[in-house]
Parts: sequence; C-alpha cells; structure tokens
Amino acid sequence: MSILNVEHLTHGFGDRAIFDDVSFRLLKGEHIGLIGANGEGKSTFMNIITGKLMPDEGKVEWSKNVRVGYLDQHTVLEKGMTIRDVLASAFQFLFEMEQEMNAMYDKMADATDEEMAMYMEETGVIQELLSAHDFYMIDSKVEEVGRALGLADIGLEKDVSELSGGQRTKVLLGKLLLEKPDILLLDEPTNYLDVEHIEWLKRYLNEYENAFILISHDIPFLNSVINLIYHMDNQKLERYVGDYDKFQEVYAMKKAQLEAAYNKQQKEIADLKDFVARNKARVSTRNMAMSRQKKLDKMDVIELAHEKPKPEFNFKEARVPAKYIFQTENLVIGYDEPLSKPLTLEMERGKKIVLTGANGIGKTTLLKSILGLIEPLEGKVELGDYLSIGYFEQEMSQDVQTTCIEEIWQEFPGFTQYEVRSALAKCGLTTKHIESKVKVLSGGEQAKVRLCKLINRETNILVLDEPTNHLDVDAKDELKRALQAYKGSILMVCHEPEFYDGLATEVWDCSQWTTRL
Repeated sequence: MSILNVEHLTHGFGDRAIFDDVSFRLLKGEHIGLIGANGEGKSTFMNIITGKLMPDEGKVEWSKNVRVGYLDQHTVLEKGMTIRDVLASAFQFLFEMEQEMNAMYDKMADATDEEMAMYMEETGVIQELLSAHDFYMIDSKVEEVGRALGLADIGLEKDVSELSGGQRTKVLLGKLLLEKPDILLLDEPTNYLDVEHIEWLKRYLNEYENAFILISHDIPFLNSVINLIYHMDNQKLERYVGDYDKFQEVYAMKKAQLEAAYNKQQKEIADLKDFVARNKARVSTRNMAMSRQKKLDKMDVIELAHEKPKPEFNFKEARVPAKYIFQTENLVIGYDEPLSKPLTLEMERGKKIVLTGANGIGKTTLLKSILGLIEPLEGKVELGDYLSIGYFEQEMSQDVQTTCIEEIWQEFPGFTQYEVRSALAKCGLTTKHIESKVKVLSGGEQAKVRLCKLINRETNILVLDEPTNHLDVDAKDELKRALQAYKGSILMVCHEPEFYDGLATEVWDCSQWTTRL
C-alpha cells in the first residue's frame, strides 16, 4: 500500500534547479536511505513532502490519516521551554482530541436520538484513539523516554536553550518517539549523538515496523537499518534495492555502461558528420548524405552528468610551536555548576588526540576552556608558546546574512575575488553555492565554508568540534586524508570511530572525569 506519492516534482531556488520531474512512491514498511552529495536537495525534499515548502511544480499526496514524524536538522527549540514541555508537546493532538470529545459530551444534553447515536459513536472512536496513544499515561511515558535517552540525568526541568547539540537532538528524537507516527522522516539523526545512543537508535529502527526515510552520511549506521536506497543526483532520484554497498556496486556498473554507450555514440556521430560534410556537395552522393543527416537529427543523444567538484583540503602549516601545546592544573570546567573533576592534563606537540564520551558531559566546554573562551570554575590552563590555533565550532549561527564570498572575504580581506572563489571551489562548492547566502546552504555546504576558513589560515594546532557532522562521504574521506597528512597537532571531539581510526595517536574517554555520570 502506498503511503506517499510524489509525481513530477520540479523545484529550484532562483536559477539553481534542485529537482527536475522527480517521482517517488513510499510503501508500507519500507526502510529508505536517502543519499547524495551535500547540496543535492535531500533536506529540501523532506521539507516539500512535509508541506514546509511548496514545490514549483508537481503533486505530493499522502494517504488519509497518516501521521508523519519529522526530525529536522535545523529545528530550533524555544527558550523558556523545559525538556518535559517539549516531550509532552508530542501529545498536543491528543489534548485537542480530548477537548473535542468533551465538547460532544456537553452537546449530548440537548441532542435528539439521532444526534445522540452519532455523538456516542464519535466519542467512542476518540476514546479508543486516546487509549491507543497512551493518553492516560502521558507522564510516565515522558519519564520513560527521558530515562532511555539519558535526559533524566540532565533533569527534565532544564531549559532547552541551555542544551548541547547532542542533548537537543535527543530531546527532538524523544518527542518524535512519543508521537508514535505512522512514518518517520529522519534528517541526519546521528549528528551530535554519542556512540551509546547511536546504538540505541539503530536497535529502535531495526525493530520499527512502519516506514521511514533516513538521511545520513554515517554509512555503517545507514547500512545497519535500511533495505532501500534512493540516490539524489543531478536533479534526479533513482531507486536501488539493498544497502549502500550494494548501491555503490550497481551505480558504478550503470555509470560504466553509460560511459561506454556515450563513447560509442560519439564515435558514430563523428563518423556521420564526417560523411555528410564530404558527400553533401556531390550530386551522386547527396541522397546518402541527406539520409545520414536525418539519422543525426533523429538521434537521441546520450548526455553524461557533470562530475561533481570533489573537495580538496590541504591545511596550511605555521611554524613549529613549543614542546607543550597546553597544560592544565586542577582544571574544573562548567558554567553554573562543575562538569568535571579537577583535571591535570597535558598535550605535547605533534599529538592527534580525540575526545569521546556521551553527550552533555563537557567535551565542547573543555575545548572552550582550553582556548580561553570560557573561564574555568577552578584551576588554570597554560597554553604553549608560538601557537597558531585553528578552531572549528560545532555549529554556525543561523542568523548569518552574508554570502559565501563575503564570509571568506571578511576572514581574508587581502584575497582577490579570484582567490576567494577558487578557495571555495577547492572545498567542493559550485559557482551557484558560492554566490548564495550561507544560511540557505545545506548543513554540509555550511561546514565546507567553515573548513575553507580553516585551511586557508596557517595553523599548528587544530581544535575541531565534531567536524564530520553533515559532511558527505567524499568530503569526510578527504578531510581524514588531510588530517593524516597535517604535521601539526590536533585536538578533536568525534563520535565516529571509523573516522578517527588510523588518525588519532590517543583517545581520551571524557566519561572518566565528568561529574555528569
């Protein structure tokens, strides 16, 4: 049974086409991985099918009474709401149903026999729905999901605007699970999640009986939960049965076949054109030349898709720093309350250290405390001499009004326009992306703009807070290669073991010193 039908979808932003005549069908129980390079329109597609965006052309049809749950990578949580408020808002539609039912009970006092029978039937249906959705157990359900996702440890009364990226993702995920939707739409759900909760989500999705569409660049996670791939590329959407590895195999074969057919056809076109050019002027061969020309005119010409620009990351290196990058003595990090025990740590030049551990235990806070962006609660941090620091933050502000060109120019005012454009192009951004405002770009494209700032500045220590979030497979592979080649030091927060495996010289498990466990 078809849950969702998308027919002849065409959409673009300004002169940048995203989809051209795309059709798509979602069937009951399908577990779909939606893949494609950064900026191909995966999040835009989700926004169109959920009604957040109106397409330029085409039709989007959901089957009746389907409830959709959407985990959006750009959702903003309102200041002033607690974790409990957000989780309980999953049941908003049930509270509305209860109001509707109570209104019917009020009307029963003056109802005719016929109206009474109708009201009794409708209130009975609503009552069944309320029970099916655990309406009378809302508080215990909220507590249960809060515990499962580790939110109870933070405190369900905490203001959501004070949460880390991973904690925010968990709150939105918890709300989604409480909604019990008929279909899940998940846009990069593993971004900011720690290993423990990625495993938990993997188990949940494997046991999930309904359909879901999942956008993810985390290939091991994707492979473990999906049975279908839809590949978004060059304004088209292609369906492949199986996991990502199977898709790559079939895609490579199709690409090779298309290239062979293209080369064969190009030779045939060249031969026909040559024959026509040599024979059209002679009376004796003119008819043959005309028939070849007709064949040329009718030919369905094969076109190869433009190759996507592959990113190239090469970090510029500053002079060699002193022996120690930083040393801490009895450092206690935190904001209003301590997040760590007293820490005495040191990092020597040339080390590539990865920080791991659950969300919200203070990994980002530790980075900011070392860099001097946050005052420690106790103890001290001493930075080494001759440091040239490159810092990659977890997120960029969504209020940025600049274009990509302006963003780089602000950082490097001495660059010519050509140098700015070629720096962005090297990071895998096309001309149309480069001229767009940063805030309309996808998460992956924004990350590439920020990486562009980092690789064009001379550094000898890179401080990276979850740099792989949002990046597509090619960009992730290239970033790993560039970090392995980098001769400076690296201090990085990362939740993807396959990314830092073979790169890190040391892995520090922050759960050993946090006060949050």
